[in-house]
Parts: sequence; structure tokens; C-alpha cells
Amino acid sequence: MDSASPLVMQAVREADHDRYLAALYAPPEKRDALLALYAFNAEIAGVRDRIREALPGEVRLQWWRDTLSAPYDPVETGQPAADALRAAIAQFHLPLPAFGNYLEARIFDLYDDPMPSRTDLEGYCGETASAIIQLAALVLDPGAAQRFSELAGHAGCAQAMTGLLLLLPLHRARGQCYIPADLLQAVGSSPEDFVKGQDREGALRAVAAMIALAREHLLAFQKGASSLPVSLRPAFLPLALTAETLRRMEGRQQDVLGGKIALSHFRRHWLLWRHAARGWR
Repeated sequence: MDSASPLVMQAVREADHDRYLAALYAPPEKRDALLALYAFNAEIAGVRDRIREALPGEVRLQWWRDTLSAPYDPVETGQPAADALRAAIAQFHLPLPAFGNYLEARIFDLYDDPMPSRTDLEGYCGETASAIIQLAALVLDPGAAQRFSELAGHAGCAQAMTGLLLLLPLHRARGQCYIPADLLQAVGSSPEDFVKGQDREGALRAVAAMIALAREHLLAFQKGASSLPVSLRPAFLPLALTAETLRRMEGRQQDVLGGKIALSHFRRHWLLWRHAARGWR
């Protein structure tokens, strides 16, 4: 495929700087495809920010579904991320069902329905963040990627759950609740109380439980991460930031609720460089 469009690079740099930096550690001939994947992910993740009602969002997701499933030709669609992704799918023979499942899962973002259960949350994370990691791995080294699909599953769950924790203030302001209802019930709260902020202690317990769930998946990833081949490291590099973010969240539930957990740019660069060079030991 041709060199990545400046618009695609800029979109990833602005919307998902961590994945942008991770892509720079990939071989040059693989970077454009990774950036196309990450631009797609950023575009779909931002649909809720650009709509007032769910139906236009569903129409937008359907456009992507139709565009990606159509037979490939080099004619441009007018959407740089879509053009780049279609080229990447064709060049690297990426599985179209993964994109269909991704878009189906993202419909949840358009509505304010509470996440029903831990199983549903893990399924959502698996079809979104885990799928992006696995697709990136298929670009980097398709032979090795198949052996590490389970590890990608845990990695994506840890990454996505940590991301949802970072976005708690935004989601609560919208009336969204990604913390599973069964988890909230277990700590004596409910989606309604959590969103409205009517039970501070219950909210703190819920955040602690969500951190524990994310850490459970992170530990499962870390258990097998030392065996990741160098060829697949760029796909998993953002997990270095996930681990550090979760570490900082421990015992700071109120700061999580207030959106006060952050890593400096220097720390992010250093963690990515270290894991790109050394992997997980």
C-alpha cells in the first residue's frame, strides 16, 4: 500500500497518541496498515462525540460495514481512514468478520443502556480492543499471531477496561455506565446510583472492583507476555501504559472518579521504548 495519508497519520496522532507512538516501532512496511487500523478505531470510538441521537450513529456504523465489505478497488471513498483500511485489509488479508463484529459491538456506545454483566463487558472488550490488537498482530506476523490470540484477548480486556476507567467522568456526565450491573450489585450499588453519583461509597467500591477486574486480565496477559516474539511487540506495546496506569489507580478510587489519573508524556515515551527494546520479562 502507498505511504500513509497525512490525514490518517494526523488523526491517529491526535486521537490515539499512544497507539501512534507504538506504530512507530513497527517495521516501516507495516506502519501504514497499523495506522489505518488505529485511525478506524479512533473514528468509530468518536462517533458518540459527534452525534446527538443514536440513529445517525447507527447509520454511520452501517456505512463503514458496507464500505469494508464491498469488493476492494483503489477508487477512493472520500474518507481517508476508510481508504487506508480497505487497502490494508486487501494487502494483509485481514478477516472481514472481525470488523463486522467490532462495529456491532460499538453500537453499545451510542446508547445509554447499562452494561449488563461482566461477561457482556468482556465480550465488548474482546470484539473491540482485543480485536484491534489481534488484527495488528496479523499485519505484523500472521504466523505468530495465531498462537497469541488468547493473549490478545486478555490484553485487550485489560487495555479497554483501564480506558473505560479513565473515561468515567465523561461517561457519567453522559449518563453511560460501562461498569457491569452485576458487579455494581455485588458492591451494593446500581447503574442508576453510579451514574447519578448518589452513593459515593458504593461508587468507590465499584471502581475498586473494576480496577481488580482489569488487573485480572492484565496479569493473565503478563503471565504469557514474556513469550511474545519481537515481531509482535508493537501490537502489544500500549499494554506497558495500561500496567502503569492501573498501578497508579490502586487505592485512588476517588481520583479515578475525578479523572485525575494521568501519565506524563515523558513517562509514556519511556515505557514504550523500554518494552519495545526489552519486551516483558
